[in-house]
Amino acid sequence: MRIIFMGSPDFAVPTLDALVDAGHDVVAAYTQPPRPAGRGKAERPTAVQERAGELGIEVRSPKSLKGEAEQHAFAELEADVAVVAAYGLILPQPILDAPMLGCLNVHGSLLPRWRGAAPVQRAIMAGDDCTGVTIMQMEAGLDTGPMLLKRAVEIEDKNAAQLTEELAKLGAAMMRPRSARKRRGSTGRGPQPSWRAKSRGWPRFRAPGSRPMASGSSCWRQMWRPVTAHRAR
Repeated sequence: MRIIFMGSPDFAVPTLDALVDAGHDVVAAYTQPPRPAGRGKAERPTAVQERAGELGIEVRSPKSLKGEAEQHAFAELEADVAVVAAYGLILPQPILDAPMLGCLNVHGSLLPRWRGAAPVQRAIMAGDDCTGVTIMQMEAGLDTGPMLLKRAVEIEDKNAAQLTEELAKLGAAMMRPRSARKRRGSTGRGPQPSWRAKSRGWPRFRAPGSRPMASGSSCWRQMWRPVTAHRAR
């Protein structure tokens, strides 16, 4: 498959590696522009820019994708799909529509819990017992698109860095079977119930094997399975 990869921090690098290892043609890597860092305030490239350079992948780092010229350049890549992992820019509708199979997002939470930025830190701060990774089809809303695949992990006593590293590896592993299914045209998907995105009234996720929780919790299922029981044939 011809894939455009879009990501910036360390969290995104394992997914980029997984796509390359699976034999896909990653035609470009979009990432945030270099930013000043450290005492000397020298510009530092993102982790994705560094890894893409090592892999010989063209790197693009526009400050915005809202301009017609950037959108045209994106569409000219004629990608089958775009894979997004913690990119950091909003994707306008022309960008979402350009790849033949749309854009897939690797999100570090069990959606619709913790949409938006910093989902790992927010899960820890809320005292959730577990979190996970969701692969979703992107749409105009913030992390509101149909969910394709979910997998949960226990938080235990991990800090944000340890949990982010674990979820990054998990997301990369999940993208291998997902990209293969997209190539065959077979997906399972399920909409996100909007009421569950609210923080109030949401039961804390409880890890598998602990005492039973109410049916509103989600940590006990979706291990390597599509969200819906039905699979497209």
